[in-house]
Amino acid sequence: MTSGRTVIDVGPVGISASVASARRRSATRKAPWWLWAGAIVIVLPLALAIVSLLFRALDATDAAWETLFSLRTLSLLWRTFLLTTLVTTTATAVGVGGAWLLARTDLPFKRVWGVVFALPLVIPSYVIAMVLVSASGSRGLITQLVGFGIPSMTGLGGAWLALTVATYPYVFLITAAAIGRIDPALEEAARGLGASSMRVLRTVTLPQLRPAVGAGALLAALYTLSDFGAVSLMRFDAFTRVIYAQYSGRLDRTPAIVLSIVLIFAAGAVIWAERRTRGRGTVFSSTPNRKPTLHRLVGISRILAVGAMSIVVLVGMVLPIGVLATWVVRGMSKGADISVPWSAVIGSLTGGTLAAVVAMFFTIPIVVLAARFASRRTMLLERSVFVVFSLPHITIAIAVVAFTIAWLRPIYQTMFVLIFVYAAMFIAVSTSAAKATLLQVDPAVDDASRSLGRGPFATLTKVTVPLMSKGLLAGGALVFVTTIKELPVTLLLSPPGFSTLAVRTWAAADELLYSRAATAALILIAISVLPVYYLTIKPKEVVRR
Repeated sequence: MTSGRTVIDVGPVGISASVASARRRSATRKAPWWLWAGAIVIVLPLALAIVSLLFRALDATDAAWETLFSLRTLSLLWRTFLLTTLVTTTATAVGVGGAWLLARTDLPFKRVWGVVFALPLVIPSYVIAMVLVSASGSRGLITQLVGFGIPSMTGLGGAWLALTVATYPYVFLITAAAIGRIDPALEEAARGLGASSMRVLRTVTLPQLRPAVGAGALLAALYTLSDFGAVSLMRFDAFTRVIYAQYSGRLDRTPAIVLSIVLIFAAGAVIWAERRTRGRGTVFSSTPNRKPTLHRLVGISRILAVGAMSIVVLVGMVLPIGVLATWVVRGMSKGADISVPWSAVIGSLTGGTLAAVVAMFFTIPIVVLAARFASRRTMLLERSVFVVFSLPHITIAIAVVAFTIAWLRPIYQTMFVLIFVYAAMFIAVSTSAAKATLLQVDPAVDDASRSLGRGPFATLTKVTVPLMSKGLLAGGALVFVTTIKELPVTLLLSPPGFSTLAVRTWAAADELLYSRAATAALILIAISVLPVYYLTIKPKEVVRR
């Protein structure tokens, strides 16, 4: 007895058995009905909208089906496939290369490189496209400043570069977090057996990184499939650009719906291909308990490494911000209207904040069901949010428009619908971060709360949610950043008079009003920097799936 309390020494074996028993009880206990209700509320409406779009496509006219099987559609499919393949390949190479240089070499100023290498995440793809279009060509900004320039960046080449810059940070962040979890003893053992550095990378490091690299490549591919702003400004006919033109420029919108279904199946094919290449085997290593031996960069290898990182940062961050700032200064000198678009700023902050709060709120039941009541049904629920995240945004917007007009006309083009769609589309990223945090919390804590007399709801609000709060906040920050950059959903679903910085930037750039577009873009970047910096310094909590 000690201070009136009985102390029982069960030892490590007893503790392990207790934890395992608690986990089995949590997995077999029946989930409260209100958890399922809260999870289904956010998933079901969007699923119904997409299903209704499928049924509407089945009732398409002969002209719509002719559009589906035309040579034009086949050409669009090939162009979209080519762009997606090129962007995914280069983004993966850049992201993995940058992560390896920072984790496994003695590259100087690693913390600075890590932040600036990930910062293009805050710059929307359409802003990067606008910068490349305005800076390149014989009349571009670079030519005007230095007397010679670069070829015009439009079409496939421009879209490829813009989307590569916009997507490689996803691969970089996920891979960097995964490298940090690899036991360096495996690599050192391979080197001790005489393997070269490249062979160690190819046979030891990359196989362990395959799931992380595959996840990053999947995000890059899905981002490219769903992108609308960059391909529009680059005048490159991908599926999203043609779908928007079909939808906004014709009275009969059925062809746009049919093309949207094709885009859904294309996204499904990408997800299937990623799972096939990932393989069934999984490579594990023990948690590292010491720092790895760094590969020394000397001579030409050091110059090449610093040069490669510098080029990526130059194109991905320095050039966009420099060009935007130059356009603002030029506009001020010529008396152009470059005042702060306060209505767009308020719209972006309102939409992003509300979407983040709603996403965090509905993340709680999804994550608790997946982590504490694991079953086939909860696995299906969790996967459904990732399926929604993978769908092209313009297709989701068209599905919601068609559904609300047919069944819920009073709420068509209202703020409620816009915020709900934002949250439903991006709840996957919030779910990833929150689940990663909750899985680190012993289920025995919840059982202890219940044994002390607290009910399921009190345990959830007083114990579980506070313990997963860091993951929720990280996920909410990522939802906020993703939402304020969103373009096609905002264009099709926003209420009359509602504007965001994303819409203002795209509209001004489309009309070649670069000073006005640059002002909105710089404000958008400034708003995004703080949450992205938070995500960058804590990548493990944010990107772990």
